[in-house]
Amino acid sequence: MAILVDRDTRLLVQGITGREGSFHTDQMREFGTNVVAGVTPGRGGSNYKGVPVFDSVREAVEQTGANASVIFVPPPGAGDAIIEAAAAGLALTVCITEGTPTLDVVRAVRYLQQTTTRLIGPNCPGVTTPQAAKVGIMPASVFDKRGPVGIISRSGTLTYEVANLLTERGMGISTCVGIGGDPVIGSTFVDILKLFNDDPETEQVLVIGEIGGTDEEMAAQYIKSSFKKQAYAFISGRSAPPGKRMGHAGAIISGRMGTPQAKVAAFQEAGVPVADTLVQLVEMARDRVRG
Repeated sequence: MAILVDRDTRLLVQGITGREGSFHTDQMREFGTNVVAGVTPGRGGSNYKGVPVFDSVREAVEQTGANASVIFVPPPGAGDAIIEAAAAGLALTVCITEGTPTLDVVRAVRYLQQTTTRLIGPNCPGVTTPQAAKVGIMPASVFDKRGPVGIISRSGTLTYEVANLLTERGMGISTCVGIGGDPVIGSTFVDILKLFNDDPETEQVLVIGEIGGTDEEMAAQYIKSSFKKQAYAFISGRSAPPGKRMGHAGAIISGRMGTPQAKVAAFQEAGVPVADTLVQLVEMARDRVRG
């Protein structure tokens, strides 16, 4: 098993004929993802390398049975694209788009609360289950081994580094989820931890957080109260000065909120080992497998 995406995923690409959409469609198909449709308004009836293109998500779902989408729509239209995916009844939509206006995301997330659609992102690298499906922009080369380690991260590049380190050490990954670094996102650390908690394939989870917000603290509380598996954590940005945004829109310390010290303390209080480096994080996971 896995979480969110697997061999049963029938993927629809919103914005398939754009530069980013077409490039990553090729990469996802090469990985083995079953891309069944694309959507570009005004291009319905055409196809992209054999993938049928439709004018609307609803039409694509009705014609192809798609059950998930990935969004490569420019920022001004990304919020509406999320709502369109949910209105069509998709179980999952992954929004890769960076720079989506925050109020548009707030509106989309409120709409999703009335549906059964799960949103990952926006401003995220997506979701990958090795040997099954890649939905997003994660580099395929570091996800060639399936195994018992789950990954949740707010950072794209740190996600890839951890996956690569696990692969180099012969440790397989169950599913890797990049939740995104914007102030408002569809799925939090706690949301994904709950899925991993119920996944029999996942035995331990690596949580990669960063400064800003309180999502990591909430994750620590959930792990302490309800998580039945081993978790390890890493917090980036420990040297970031207060009040300065570091990379992601949500990576900003405001007063005493969002500090790396608070996040580290929360995980430690919950009994979660916190690594000082990514290498140490992976070694913690490997030591548990050995032990």
